[in-house]
Amino acid sequence: MSQGWVDEGFGAVADTFAENFSLFPELGAAVSVHAGGRKVVELWDGEAAPGRSWSEETVVPVFSCAKGLVSIVVHRLAQEGRLDLDVPIGTYWPEFVAGGKEEISCRMVLGHRAGIPVLDKKLTFEEIAAWDPVVAAIEEQKPLWEPGTTYEYHGHVFGFVLGEVVRRITGQLPGAYFRTSIGDPFGLRAWIGLPAAEVPALARLEEAEGRPPLPDPEHLLMRIVTMNGALVFPGLDVPHGWNDPELLAMELPGAGAVASATGLAGVYAAAITGIDGSEPLLTSETIGDALREVSSGAGFLGFDAGVRWGSGFLLNSAFRPTLGPRSLGNDGAGGQFAFGDDDYGIAFAYTTNRMLGHGDPRATRLITALRTCLD
Repeated sequence: MSQGWVDEGFGAVADTFAENFSLFPELGAAVSVHAGGRKVVELWDGEAAPGRSWSEETVVPVFSCAKGLVSIVVHRLAQEGRLDLDVPIGTYWPEFVAGGKEEISCRMVLGHRAGIPVLDKKLTFEEIAAWDPVVAAIEEQKPLWEPGTTYEYHGHVFGFVLGEVVRRITGQLPGAYFRTSIGDPFGLRAWIGLPAAEVPALARLEEAEGRPPLPDPEHLLMRIVTMNGALVFPGLDVPHGWNDPELLAMELPGAGAVASATGLAGVYAAAITGIDGSEPLLTSETIGDALREVSSGAGFLGFDAGVRWGSGFLLNSAFRPTLGPRSLGNDGAGGQFAFGDDDYGIAFAYTTNRMLGHGDPRATRLITALRTCLD
């Protein structure tokens, strides 16, 4: 039986959350919803790790949900006048422009159009953890296509490029700046770089049986998601795998966030509505700018034809249905998903430690139930 609570009128979310445990091989999971800056759904159930039940405090790797955290930081810097998303990145990071990257802007990176989804240089785990070797490799990298002409998911490079811009402007790595400017002030359980003190609350990821096979490791898609094999995927119970606290402690701002459902929903609530009376971090104009479609269609590799990207966020689509045209969010490889919608005043997050395959419907079912409550 699920733990937690829902406000009156949100019972359909609770019913669907319970149904997910009977319809799918759920292990542990949580869902959290804010409405108008106030929490209205807080549910959890199942096993976080062998012998340990899921709790409200449980955190789990949420993979590319990290892109939402980074994108909120970037848009807030733009809103403050400290960053222009449409000028060349070389304005802030002069060494970036080498190799034909003179015209690449943060907007191109946010929309996965920069032409640098993967690096030619093969870096070690230790070099990736050190940050600066990745920055040097990005500076040397030549685009795979003329920047701005097509798109492909920029996986980890997304976070390192935007993260270095954040560092050049603020003096802090992106995960540290996120905590300083958003995570700590609102007390949100979401990190890019998990503190050692939070490891006891960490859920253990498990793969579902029957996941479809992945492409060959040298396929461009796998090079994108593994940084040329240095970060194995799914790679759960191997050295430096996604259950390894050493990996999760690194700043991997493209795909390395760790969060609870309530923390992840709180990030979007803080951004779009404020929390418990606070001012929203992002204005309606800033959100509107983030919502303008930048990329859609099949892209460079011909995958994900139904995806629509704004500036750093997935937009409402048949591939990833949310609430409507003012919804923006990001998903994670394990099935996690979080988004905010300022039309409805809703912030939503679902987290899980059972990794299903492409087209995982668990979060979508919860969002469908949420929509019936709002309608």
